[in-house]
Amino acid sequence: MLEARDIRQSGELDLAARLLHRDGLMLIVDKPAGWPVHRGPKGGSSLEDHFDQLRFGLPRAPALAHRLDKDTSGCLVLGRHRKALELLGRLFKRGAISKTYWAVVEGGPAEDSGEIDLALSRLDAQRGWWMQADPLGLPARTSWRVLGRGTGADGAPLTWLELRPHTGRTHQLRVHAEARGWPILGDPVYGSGRAVGAPPLHLHARGLAVPLKHDKPPIEVLAPAPPHMREALEACGAPASAG
Repeated sequence: MLEARDIRQSGELDLAARLLHRDGLMLIVDKPAGWPVHRGPKGGSSLEDHFDQLRFGLPRAPALAHRLDKDTSGCLVLGRHRKALELLGRLFKRGAISKTYWAVVEGGPAEDSGEIDLALSRLDAQRGWWMQADPLGLPARTSWRVLGRGTGADGAPLTWLELRPHTGRTHQLRVHAEARGWPILGDPVYGSGRAVGAPPLHLHARGLAVPLKHDKPPIEVLAPAPPHMREALEACGAPASAG
């Protein structure tokens, strides 16, 4: 299997092979780490460049219903047409879509579960989307649960966490983890990921539950752990086939 970096260098990205769910309104794909979801101000390739693969007979390509950071992998929702995007937008806005993330963090909490209620604001205009904890910022709340503990190859403690955001602030999970003293492994902005030889960001959009219809249960989708996270997950007790 090609790693995300190799996929980008080769230009090969088969999104149809990464499809986790498909119906008349919505597609959910397993986004590879290292890919921005849309083209930034500096240009370059993005996931959107490949959405035409996912038309499946419709006259237009699907469009993003929400965003994931460039270095975050996992469940990404696309709307197949305008009405679908409007519906999905309403569901995301009111927090009706349940989101679950997996993260491997440096160190970790002493407790086995808890909640972080910490408002966030933008750090400064020059740093774009970088965020900070700010009591005068926008409310942000995250529930967390320890799934496993272990040590990395260097002997440093690691913790495998399940994170459930109740709000959708930019970089919420990354800032909340760093503010509690256990930054996400490989985070290049809020952790030690800028160091030479640092691993990629260990944050994965593990699952979604989308209540598309009132008279039916939510559509639940899971994305398997990406290759770059598996070694750390196994060190924290996850099975080799974590998926």
